[in-house]
Amino acid sequence: MESWLMIIITLCISFFLKSIFNLLTFSKSNHKNKKLPPGPFPFSAIGCLLWFNADIQLILRDLKTKYGPLINLRIGSLRPSIFVASHSLAYQALVQHSAVFSDRPKDMQTVNSQRVNISFSPYGPLWRLLRRNLTSEIVQPSRVKCYSNARSWALSILIQRLLHAQSDSGQVARLIDHFQHAMFCLLLLMCFGEKIEGVRAKQIEDTQRRWLLSNSRFKKLIKFFPRGLGKIIFKNRWEELVQLQQEQEGIFIPLIQARMTAKSSEKISDGSNQETEDEAKVAPVACYVDTLLNLELPEEKKKLNLGQIISLCSEFLNAATDTTSTSLQWIMANLVKYPSIQEKLYQEICEVVNTGNPNEGKTNIVKEEDVQKMPYLKAVILEGLRRHPPVHLLLPHAVTEEVELNGYAIPKDSTINFMVADIGLDPEVWENPLDFKPDRFLDHDTTEAFDIIGSRDIKMMPFGAGRRVCPGYGLAMLHLEYFVANLIWHFEWKGVDGDDVGLSELQELTVVMKNPLRARVLPRVNQ
Repeated sequence: MESWLMIIITLCISFFLKSIFNLLTFSKSNHKNKKLPPGPFPFSAIGCLLWFNADIQLILRDLKTKYGPLINLRIGSLRPSIFVASHSLAYQALVQHSAVFSDRPKDMQTVNSQRVNISFSPYGPLWRLLRRNLTSEIVQPSRVKCYSNARSWALSILIQRLLHAQSDSGQVARLIDHFQHAMFCLLLLMCFGEKIEGVRAKQIEDTQRRWLLSNSRFKKLIKFFPRGLGKIIFKNRWEELVQLQQEQEGIFIPLIQARMTAKSSEKISDGSNQETEDEAKVAPVACYVDTLLNLELPEEKKKLNLGQIISLCSEFLNAATDTTSTSLQWIMANLVKYPSIQEKLYQEICEVVNTGNPNEGKTNIVKEEDVQKMPYLKAVILEGLRRHPPVHLLLPHAVTEEVELNGYAIPKDSTINFMVADIGLDPEVWENPLDFKPDRFLDHDTTEAFDIIGSRDIKMMPFGAGRRVCPGYGLAMLHLEYFVANLIWHFEWKGVDGDDVGLSELQELTVVMKNPLRARVLPRVNQ
């Protein structure tokens, strides 16, 4: 135990000396006469707190009050870490200078060098190939429409789980678990082309979550250590991560191989054939894995290997499951907390559904084409994303060349962090920004006029902006609109007696409710 303590102390001293050396080197560099963004002293504990502390928002807001909307932090590194808390500066960086601000920091990489993904890839040919494949083959509108039956299937899973939980306990506990499971089943189908639910889906979901949490913790631990040294110091954590990675591969490889077999036997179509009750294994439309099997790496001129395909599938499941289910919980929590908003939304849904085709009779589902006719529904979704974005900081960006921002020099390779939550709560843009007021989005001529991705002006940025904007933002909006509309159409949502809906936040993989939503879910009489 004492020897371990001595190692830690030695490493801390070495790190501190390295920080001094870096600072002295930096002061003699070409940037010594240039005006850098303001920030605290480089050796303060703030940098470490920002990296290891789960709740960093209060620290950043204090720094913003003291230093302004552009904050410079250095954590013993030659490269500054800049935090941007202004919507106008975010627009200048991400849209007007998008090419310069579209890279990723060099130390932002997967732990396993054999794996790749879109989110962490440097700005270049590989990133363009992987992103273009996702946007053109999976999340483009015509392809998204092909998965309408899949969304209906996932909705039925969610409704049955809610009904079952309600009948068992009289009140639904931890609604987030049901949201995540239904969304995960949907994404499994879109990713692997196979209907997986129940115990098997839960096993895959648990394995994926444990791997993601372990990977996130390990990357934080080795952040300040030279490459490879962290794996030695934190040997047990590294072995745990390797074991979980092998477990993940054991699950994903058979699913990938099943798609290879399906492709070779020509069971996959362009979506023109409808799925029958007996087709429980192979989906009728191409899934994400199918598109990856056809890709060729731009520089190596060879196909993706299994490890790379597994990494991209893991990214697809994680990015589209956690962010959407988290947003869904926040939106439903506000609809429980504010019954008048819920009732107004329900009345809009009734008006649209009841004025549909009279020959169809009473419908038990809100169709996807119906939600496009509901401006208040879209306003509720937008307000939920503004007030409770699933991530409070975008994944870090890096600049490819020195650039000026707000009169300050941003050195080449600097890390740029965008404070999403603060931008969405700016009182100069939003009146009473802490209030949940969907009507604020009805002030536009149409809700479609609101620029959610900030191509014209950034007022909120739950999906980011510029070239690194979330490629699946359209799919995410559809999923939120579709599920919220149907949850309100099928059920009346009421708070649990004596349990006020709290909106405190907790940082996990996304920013979730500290006290998960609990509600009484009462079937509507129209069902």
